[in-house]
Amino acid sequence: MGVAIVTGASRGIGLGIAAALVARGDKVCVTGRNADSLADAVAELGGSEHAIAVAGKAHDPEHCAETVAATLAAFGRVDYLVNNVGTNPVFGPVLDADADVVRKVMDINVVTAFSWIQQVWREWMADNGGAVVNVASVAGLRPAPGLGIYAVSKAALIHLTAQLGLELAPAVRVNAVAPAVVKTKFASALYVGREDEAAAGYPAGRLGEPRDVAGAVAFLLSDEASWITGQTIVIDGGSTLVGNLA
Repeated sequence: MGVAIVTGASRGIGLGIAAALVARGDKVCVTGRNADSLADAVAELGGSEHAIAVAGKAHDPEHCAETVAATLAAFGRVDYLVNNVGTNPVFGPVLDADADVVRKVMDINVVTAFSWIQQVWREWMADNGGAVVNVASVAGLRPAPGLGIYAVSKAALIHLTAQLGLELAPAVRVNAVAPAVVKTKFASALYVGREDEAAAGYPAGRLGEPRDVAGAVAFLLSDEASWITGQTIVIDGGSTLVGNLA
């Protein structure tokens, strides 16, 4: 049994990851902005015996510190961290974006992940070991038209994963997953009303489901993956084989 913090886990991929971890016997702390949604998530995960929730903004350092402290108080350890929180408020050419929006995207998608890793490292993992998974995107693998700023941030997250995989070894393994389009509210603009058209570009014949990502993350947070660190696992239904990044 391990203990995990999963950020952005009131729904979608984050909740799917939390459910996969609970199903194998782990305890989880889920975070998100909406306390009511988090309460529903905890109930779905089986109640307080299996999960707790801490509401707040992921990029708020006080929320990060509070979450780690609450997890340690409830479960006595923090073995795993999943950085799932992300944002993508802009679509279009990079140079059309406002610089303040660019800063926001980089802050939430990169700096926030760094801050959570730093916090769990200092409070538990430096002395006790652990594993981290960052949720990146196939958009971070090469230029992605229309998703440029988001893609840049996810490329940075992929590089941060490799850098920390090197620096935190052997105590802590740091890996990432890079999904293509997964059917969640976050990605709805990319497929709602045109799912068949969107899925036609995927050799697997369908878009992703949260469970597709959750299974890979659970593997990377398991002993079976103990010789894997600094890597990014692509989960894309084969879309990148045909040059599809959305």
